[in-house]
Amino acid sequence: MLKIWAYTLISVVIVSLVSLIGVFTLSLDKEKLNSILKYLVSFAVGGLFGDAFIHLLPQSFEKLGYGLSTSLYIVLGLMIFFVLEKFLRWRHCHHVTTEQHIHPVVTMNLVSDAVHNMIDGMIIAASYIINIPLGIATTLAVVFHELPQEIGDFGILIFGGLKVRKALYFNFLTALTSVLGALIVLIVGPFVKEYTYLLLPITAGGFIYIAGSDLIPVLHEHDNSCDTTVSNSVWQFLMIILGVALMALLTFLE
Repeated sequence: MLKIWAYTLISVVIVSLVSLIGVFTLSLDKEKLNSILKYLVSFAVGGLFGDAFIHLLPQSFEKLGYGLSTSLYIVLGLMIFFVLEKFLRWRHCHHVTTEQHIHPVVTMNLVSDAVHNMIDGMIIAASYIINIPLGIATTLAVVFHELPQEIGDFGILIFGGLKVRKALYFNFLTALTSVLGALIVLIVGPFVKEYTYLLLPITAGGFIYIAGSDLIPVLHEHDNSCDTTVSNSVWQFLMIILGVALMALLTFLE
């Protein structure tokens, strides 16, 4: 059992470190970072939609069935993030997005990503309890799954008003919930994994809400700006497709 604990904790720490992939932007000045921001947001849209429709929703229906209850859990996820955004916007008090008054999408993304990472940690731990080779395979799948998503998450945090270092810090904190998820399974037992399935459709609903109601309107705002060109719009579209395509490719690792 000690070996299982060691393999599991090392694995979830490695998965958490993937969240620091945005460190490459530290060498960029503010102007260059702003120039690529709309493409990072576009990639995030594709990644969130792809993750929800290609990974989370199929797993939800597979584990929970194709009945009404699963669909209601998805709607519940949408409603939770609708209420959360209403509360955050009320607290935001129409301040301009700054380091002191960040955009509500930052908190919403951190909450949904924290839940998602906790599920990943639970699944990794449950896999190691079955056998170590399966745990290693699951860890690799999660790492490759997290890479495109963490790039998109980082872009959302920067768009929401966080500076690069703060975005890296908060992204890493949410990634650490995978350690919490793993510890829950290791301490309580693998049967807890069954309860994590209820979080899958709720998380999917949250991802769909963030991409559809917050991020896509941002891309349309860019289209209304004076410096928008056809090529910019085409690149935004291609980045969305890239985000979806990478999520689709990851199905071969499952």
